[in-house]
Amino acid sequence: MRIKLKEQKQMRRSLDLAREVQQSLLPSSVPEVSGLDIAGKSIYCEKTGGDYYDFLNFRNGRSNKVDVIIGDVAGHGLPSALLMTTARALIRLRSSLPGSISDIVTDVNRHLSNDTGESGRFMTLFYLSIDLVKKSLKWVRAGHEPAILYDPADNSFQELFGPGIPLGVDESWQFEECQKMDLAKGQIIALNTDGIRETRNSRNEMFGNDSICEIIRQKKDAGANEIMNSILKERNNFQSNSNAEDDFTIVVIKVKDDLYSKKMIPRAFISKISDTALKFFFLKLVNLQERRL
Repeated sequence: MRIKLKEQKQMRRSLDLAREVQQSLLPSSVPEVSGLDIAGKSIYCEKTGGDYYDFLNFRNGRSNKVDVIIGDVAGHGLPSALLMTTARALIRLRSSLPGSISDIVTDVNRHLSNDTGESGRFMTLFYLSIDLVKKSLKWVRAGHEPAILYDPADNSFQELFGPGIPLGVDESWQFEECQKMDLAKGQIIALNTDGIRETRNSRNEMFGNDSICEIIRQKKDAGANEIMNSILKERNNFQSNSNAEDDFTIVVIKVKDDLYSKKMIPRAFISKISDTALKFFFLKLVNLQERRL
């Protein structure tokens, strides 16, 4: 009996350590990106889990670009946590190299498929790239929940769909990149894992996307953190006394300012300058601004 209790304590300590390590891999803070207000959180139903989110390719305080990644490994617990950790490392390594976001996800899938083999394990992923100079969104959807885009100008919602299968299923799959222009002030983007949408109450009713959209609509004038916390609070109230059966993760992004491109010196304006020296000066200034983005 004593040996068994000792083994249980050791297992608990090992799980606590695994949880500590995994939590350290999640973002400790949100990026400072000109014109954006960002919030994110992951909550696991066990000590460790398979949900994941990250922010890449930004420079705090001096950037107006950011890549936002959210993922969900099938299942939960330690096996899912190990696959999530592997995927995170692959994504971070590949995203630091040249290539489009479709190239990044395609290469990560190839490597992850080799690791999962015949295990049946897989991971859904949504890779979003925001460029405030071009006022554009680019994304790759690998079998994940589509992101939600709310536009307060016409009180409309759009789901960011796209073709793609989960990572780890087919190593030869070529992922495709989708794009949307005309990003504007006040728009809100929400990314989440199915642990939020598929939350069920004691009557076996599902929380659903409609609930998420309604909270975003009601909180459209609030900051990203308040919107995120309102969704999580309503989810918890909806679940009531039921036990959580899945991990859940959410990232909320709000366009809070006029976009950065309006602060740039228009090249059309420079082309009309007749003074060669002055034109050269402005061109150097614009080139310097673009290099800093």
